[in-house]
Amino acid sequence: MIKSQMKYLLFFLCLIGIGLSLQAQNLNIVYIGNSITKGALLENREMDSPPAQASRYIEQHKNIKVVYRNCGVSGMTTLNFLPISNQQFPKVKLAASELSQLEGKLLFSISLGTNDSASTVAFGAPVSPEQYYTNMQAIINELLRLYPESIVVVQSPIWYSPNTYNSAIYLNEGLKRLTSYLPLITKLVDFYDIVNPGHVFLGDIHAYDFFKEHYKEFFTPEEGNAGRFYLHPNKEGAAILGKYWAEAIMKIL
Repeated sequence: MIKSQMKYLLFFLCLIGIGLSLQAQNLNIVYIGNSITKGALLENREMDSPPAQASRYIEQHKNIKVVYRNCGVSGMTTLNFLPISNQQFPKVKLAASELSQLEGKLLFSISLGTNDSASTVAFGAPVSPEQYYTNMQAIINELLRLYPESIVVVQSPIWYSPNTYNSAIYLNEGLKRLTSYLPLITKLVDFYDIVNPGHVFLGDIHAYDFFKEHYKEFFTPEEGNAGRFYLHPNKEGAAILGKYWAEAIMKIL
């Protein structure tokens, strides 16, 4: 009789532990990126930016609370976010420090590279593939030093039309440079699998090809110095990008 009661007690305690564990799975996300992350050209960025839509998607499909901060800033490169540059990283640190006080897991979603690939104007551009890798590593190293229990998800930058030329020159040369970054993201994640396993993960790798095929439907056309170009997702495109990011994050969770 006593053994039977003990079994029930242990089972009950396990259920409580599982319940507490599930409660602790709330997610606090800092999104790091450029104008695409910011939600440039969208009428209501607070509701429709990729971070906003990704966070809602995770909430709905994982039944957890997601609190996020959008640290996407137009025109930014990996150099702008380097801790040593003291430009955008303090804002990331402020957001992360705030979210780290909340219940749940702290996660960084990084999508950088579009402006790095430009030939002019953007800070440090053009950024070589080797320098892109080094910059991303410096950003991630500092995030993990400050928040050692956090998770970092590296989302691949998305396609833009090869005639993109606004205040900065991208064009086909820039697009080729952008695609050269993509395998380095995988290499970066593989590196952390060895030196700091369980903290740095490969995010979305599919949105690039999707938008390459469907850019006229899901990008906002812009008039530039080399004709009408496609760089920023429209409202529906931002929802799709947010879903790609969210699904990558949910697989990791």
